[in-house]
Amino acid sequence: MSTLPLVPAAGFVLVWCSGYVAGPAAVRAVAPFWALLLRFVLAAAVTAALARRLRGPLRIRRPVLVRIGLVGLMMNGVVFALMYLAFDAGMGATLASLLHALSPVLTVVLAGLVLGERLGRLQVLGFVLGVVGVLVVLGPDVDEAGGVLGVGLGLLSLVGLSVGTLGQRWFHLDDDPPDPLWAATVQFAVCVPPLAVLAPLLEGVPSVADPARAAAAVGWLALVNSVAGLLLLGLLVRRGGAGASSSLFFVCPPVTALMAWVAFGDTLSPREVAGIVVAVVGVGIATGLARRRRGPDVENAPAAATPG
Repeated sequence: MSTLPLVPAAGFVLVWCSGYVAGPAAVRAVAPFWALLLRFVLAAAVTAALARRLRGPLRIRRPVLVRIGLVGLMMNGVVFALMYLAFDAGMGATLASLLHALSPVLTVVLAGLVLGERLGRLQVLGFVLGVVGVLVVLGPDVDEAGGVLGVGLGLLSLVGLSVGTLGQRWFHLDDDPPDPLWAATVQFAVCVPPLAVLAPLLEGVPSVADPARAAAAVGWLALVNSVAGLLLLGLLVRRGGAGASSSLFFVCPPVTALMAWVAFGDTLSPREVAGIVVAVVGVGIATGLARRRRGPDVENAPAAATPG
């Protein structure tokens, strides 16, 4: 297994985790669907310009283009729409990061159940520890996590992330990977039409509570999380294989917790710290074992999704 370069790996973790801070900040300033719509419009425009300048015209066959669009709609549009609604319901940054950190583990389990891939005992153990950790973090009162609605939306977002990852493998997008800049442009762009319908339909005319905060948060999500995160992920994939980011997921919840403390003053109780530790150990066991078994190209992480 290749060793990931330290600077891009650390940069990717910071960028990925910052999305769980910028996301709640965005939905506090503007409604969730409007925030996502603005994010993907800006991200698609920037990546399209970069792709055109650096790669030339779009040269992806139509069947592949359709598959890329479907995966992007799930892993960017559906996953983040659900998580932003969870933020709006009251879910915190750390719990959101913890749920998404379980995605590589859940993907391994679903691959065993759906695709018939071999599922080891330690992988099952990792999944169980991850679930137990989340339950410990939640504790007996889910109101602080956004209530049943917020937790349910967060769990659906987790499932969507894993289903999208399996879809990427089912469509064999990793067998003949398309140009990443054009693929990202397509994946961002396909999210715009449904959000352009849902935002005014469900949220009406956008009401911006804090224009400066909204601009800063949406700009960060589009330019740093979507664009810079994509470039960093590309570096990691070239060095460590398609599932390179999966080995970094276990460090995301504690890093996000630190960022949330700095940004929002969020603190963790001893119970929540213990739950994060248990879940992180589970993710580390499951993803580490999977990469040793299948090599550096294992697709246990949502490589098509952009951070945050």
